[in-house]
Amino acid sequence: MQLSGFNNVRVRQENKRVFLACFWREKILSKSQLSQMTGLSIPAVSNILDELLQEGRIAHSVESLSQRGLSSGSYHLPVDGDWTLCMNITPTSIETLLADACLTPQEDVSHQTIAAPTPQALLAAIESCWRRYHQRYPAKKINLALAIHGQVDPVTGVSQTMPQAPWKESIEIKYLLEEKLHVKVRMDNDCVMLALAEKWQNSSLRDDFCVINVDYGIGSSFVINGQIWRGSLYGSGQIGHTIVDPDGIACTCGRYGCLETVASLNALKKQARQWLKLQPDTHHSPESLTTAELIASWQQGNIQIQAWVETAANAIGLSIYNFLNIMNINQIIFYGRSCAFGEQWLNTIIRQTGFNPFDRGETSQARATHIGFGTLSRAQQLLGIGYLYAEDQLNTLSWRRSG
Repeated sequence: MQLSGFNNVRVRQENKRVFLACFWREKILSKSQLSQMTGLSIPAVSNILDELLQEGRIAHSVESLSQRGLSSGSYHLPVDGDWTLCMNITPTSIETLLADACLTPQEDVSHQTIAAPTPQALLAAIESCWRRYHQRYPAKKINLALAIHGQVDPVTGVSQTMPQAPWKESIEIKYLLEEKLHVKVRMDNDCVMLALAEKWQNSSLRDDFCVINVDYGIGSSFVINGQIWRGSLYGSGQIGHTIVDPDGIACTCGRYGCLETVASLNALKKQARQWLKLQPDTHHSPESLTTAELIASWQQGNIQIQAWVETAANAIGLSIYNFLNIMNINQIIFYGRSCAFGEQWLNTIIRQTGFNPFDRGETSQARATHIGFGTLSRAQQLLGIGYLYAEDQLNTLSWRRSG
């Protein structure tokens, strides 16, 4: 892979970074496979592999991946490195998935409900969860990869705002946990978790795409030229706080008429609760209405709820239409519990984006814009946050930082 204007050291570093990215995606590869993926000759591939072996970044196996029986074995990431406990964290729940040094799951996804009225209680719940895994695998060093709801500074490891939390102050999660547990901690927003999951585990994606999570709130994460775009203040992707109704109700961010106040599950449940309080005879308790009950009522044909869901989908579609015109990212992937509203909800969103002036395809099959549901399993989604460690490794080899 020859790069114009690079000296030999930078070319070698960039090639090693490309090889490692291939290993993180495919886990195990032969020389011929790497040659096909990178366009490099077998001798050039051999030289790069030798360097990576000497640096301890990969390992060699006698296992052959060739169908012809002619092979020098295969190569893979070292299996004896640190493990990673991937966590998705809110003030009311923790989801976990334990992965080995190659980010291969070692157990099933685990979910626990927690009560965290204070930042200290949340940190204690995270620590307790980590210690349970540490007791089961005492010989392994288990680092933490945390997906946190709300605005996160991934460099300092600070949770700046957590909308569902009863507290308002920021939490120095990374520093406090590293000091307590003596392991590495990496963290980012939960939408970044989904974007990383798609980037590393969905080979059909382009270099530019967006993941939108429509759940309690509405968040998104952009991947541009294959890289997560966070913004200088790490607030990129706050699509839920784009204003769709200037005369609308107050949002938690302090403004009025944000998309979240119309189209999130929290907004839909608030509308349903207010409506239920006015009904003389109802089978639902307004204050205890759950997301599952809301979706079930929609599926059963409740006209009022179906109208609210249609309004919500239209608002999301309008926001995406504006986003498509501004950013020109034409692959949109939806996650979150609102996806349970199904194809009808999705098609309403798509109709609002059907007149993109920059997309000249005359049929839906010919258009460049693709909007759909994410297909990764929950385990794959949680693994996404573990890829923060893979990206850390690759960044140390990036030509932009070398020299």
